[in-house]
Amino acid sequence: MEPASTPVVFVHGLWLHATSWGPWVDLFKEAGYAPVAPGWPGTADTVEETRRQPGRVAGKGIEDVVQHYAGIIGGLPAKPVVIGHSFGGLIVQRLLGQDLAAAAVAIDPAPIKGVLYLPLSALRVASIALRQPANRDKAVSLTAEQFRYGFGNALPAAESTELFERWTVPSPGKPLFEDALANFTPRSPAKVGTGNKTRGPLLLISGGQDHTVPPPVVTATRRLYHKSPAITDFREFADRGHSLTIDHGWHEIAQEALDWLERRLSAGEGAGQPVPDGRRRDQRRGAVAGRPGTSGKLRPTGRRARRPAAAAAAVAAGGPRR
Repeated sequence: MEPASTPVVFVHGLWLHATSWGPWVDLFKEAGYAPVAPGWPGTADTVEETRRQPGRVAGKGIEDVVQHYAGIIGGLPAKPVVIGHSFGGLIVQRLLGQDLAAAAVAIDPAPIKGVLYLPLSALRVASIALRQPANRDKAVSLTAEQFRYGFGNALPAAESTELFERWTVPSPGKPLFEDALANFTPRSPAKVGTGNKTRGPLLLISGGQDHTVPPPVVTATRRLYHKSPAITDFREFADRGHSLTIDHGWHEIAQEALDWLERRLSAGEGAGQPVPDGRRRDQRRGAVAGRPGTSGKLRPTGRRARRPAAAAAAVAAGGPRR
């Protein structure tokens, strides 16, 4: 499938404005795709306006965000590729599992239902919203120090500060509470259709230095797909933190996504199909090895992936804390 016929929808996570995808949008346009980067419901068009009106995003939950992007996809001429970061990575997995997307790239994705273990750094960064129950219905902002720990820990201090000042916005606290309770909620909005056998291919990308979504969270997510023969690839960048989509090294991550899409779409494993009317579309099954990069390994998974190891920590995700 030629890129020119393929829409791409970028989905940001908490605390970053949609315009932070700008360099990715330009790169994907140059590669022949038709990319868009809409914001979450309630998010204003600019960083400054969103900061001035935090109440517009307050109270929005995971399902609100999924339905918002599903509506955007419904207006496209074909099933898109969806690319998301952090909570956006959870959202794109929901969209792919519901057969609303042809392929998905989830970058440092927030834990989906079924991920039981969180390292201490993730528990620390989750507490910014969870420590105050009233934050569930409020918009929550970060301090520069919180951003430094949760996003910019693998960067020079000056770059972390610059990114904080350029891109951060208030975000709803509700998704954090929903994710924290996912494993105790029968119909949690953080539940993804990991058993979908006919979905398009998925690439999970992990930053090896990420405090907010450490690699064990992403590998645990990957294992949840073991019952499906649909393609699930994994790629880790050992020296990168949660800022990997917006910092000086963003191009390496974006190029990896482009290269992966070229391999998968050229093999007829995804895009260009009409947006579904409720029927599932057959996909090529199985997984094959991809080309390793210089900073990590691309690992395919399928029916033979390992089962998740037992874990005792409750699920929580999201915002950095000092």
